[in-house]
Amino acid sequence: MLPVQILKDSAHEERGESARLSSFVGAIAIGDLVKSTLGPKGMDKILISGMDGQGIKVTNDGATILKSIGVDNPAAKVLVDMSMTQDNEVGDGTTSVTVLAAELLKEAEKLVNQRIHPQTIISGYRRALGIAQQALKNSSNASGDQIREDLLKIARTTLGSKILSQHKEHFAQLAVDAVLRLKGSANLDAIQIIKKLGGSMNESYLDDGFLLEKLPGMFQPRRVEKAKVLIANTPMDTDKVKVFGSRVRVDGVAKVAELEAAEKLKMKEKVDKILAHNCNVFINRQLIYNYPEQLFADAKVMAIEHADFEGIERLALVLGGEIVSTFDSPATAKFGACDLIEEIMIGEDRLLRFSGVQLGEACSVVLRGATQQILEEAERSLHDALCVLVTHVKEAKTVAGAGASEILMSAAVAAEALKVGGKESLAVEAFGRALQQLPTIICDNAGLDSAELVTRLRAEHAQGNHRMGIDIEKGEITDVVALGVIESYNVKLCMVSSAAEATEQILRVDDIIKAAPRQRAQDNRPC
Repeated sequence: MLPVQILKDSAHEERGESARLSSFVGAIAIGDLVKSTLGPKGMDKILISGMDGQGIKVTNDGATILKSIGVDNPAAKVLVDMSMTQDNEVGDGTTSVTVLAAELLKEAEKLVNQRIHPQTIISGYRRALGIAQQALKNSSNASGDQIREDLLKIARTTLGSKILSQHKEHFAQLAVDAVLRLKGSANLDAIQIIKKLGGSMNESYLDDGFLLEKLPGMFQPRRVEKAKVLIANTPMDTDKVKVFGSRVRVDGVAKVAELEAAEKLKMKEKVDKILAHNCNVFINRQLIYNYPEQLFADAKVMAIEHADFEGIERLALVLGGEIVSTFDSPATAKFGACDLIEEIMIGEDRLLRFSGVQLGEACSVVLRGATQQILEEAERSLHDALCVLVTHVKEAKTVAGAGASEILMSAAVAAEALKVGGKESLAVEAFGRALQQLPTIICDNAGLDSAELVTRLRAEHAQGNHRMGIDIEKGEITDVVALGVIESYNVKLCMVSSAAEATEQILRVDDIIKAAPRQRAQDNRPC
């Protein structure tokens, strides 16, 4: 019987072992790419983007690395998406989740080569995941009244593997103070991060007010107390004749003057409608232009122009106002309010500071640093810490860090694997071995003897010492809970669960079909 071609000529298909091997190779390559960044002694990557190579990032954040590289392998894209989800859900553990998924796939590849069916491996992994989750839950401790101390310890642990590690005490205090201002809310929009070049990182600080990188117009008030703020997104030049694409015929210079006077009159009418709201501060997302600015100055109103969309949204949130675009009904407008608006200096830059805002938890973090790359990495690191702390506040449970939780779960899975019959027990054992690889990689990245330390750590856990972990600084096994190296239970649980689910999805694949690109008609239009 002759072969029948079903797919189009330009479509491509991989089946069976070839498809599975392609998935394994792509996903494992992604894990190998980021595993050298894992742990307190992990290395950084330089990411270069743009045609001229001007866009440079220096980072060890797994999500940032994977987001920045172009990935063509479908299984690798699954791991990239999983890392993004981990970053969005809990903020940290993006490298750990990718490395664990890659290690699970390495173990699965060995089992497939032993002629064990992928569905058997999936079944074993599911059972092992349930055992690991239960062991992690049993080892967790509620923070209770010590939530501030636990938040500080978690912040130090999170920042210990990032660029802020040299100043982790300072930034841990800063992050915890910012999160506790939220009073249990998960609204990180209330915490604004402003980056200012110059100074050193330990000069960064938390400001109780809201900072806006804009200034009022010429001859307008520089300080306003008991501010009544009208926040708008409106064009102030709607009625001006646009220069491009328009043609005006006049029979004399006097006609041009009349046209300009008519434009000014229209703009004055709009300013009068705004002033009828009896506000003393007007903030517009768009430009205000010179003539309306002059009118606001005459009325002793502070007018701030070109506050970007994010700035306007944040202002509306923290000041308790609403963004308006029409001004015909002052009675229905919802104004923002704050106790004081004043001009301040940070380095050589001038900013506006809003104090006593309606949203009491609003605050700003001012980051200082020597280069733009340091500032950007510091912002990513601080954002990760803030996300972790907000996640912990929702469910205040902690687990031991420094590889203790991974060895604990690995030992629990290995013990239960002995009670499982059939080939499924091999998959359960493989899950435990994959978990054990995380502390092994952390030791390797620190230049320590991973075989010695991990086997000693396993022996301690076998004797019931579940608080024992790896002290990377001294290169020895110690009680990491007493050292203050703890992590949020939610972050660790999300990491293990996401890695297992992504691995299961890749293991289910036995066919990869690349669709034919859509044919486009040739564009014969003249340039």
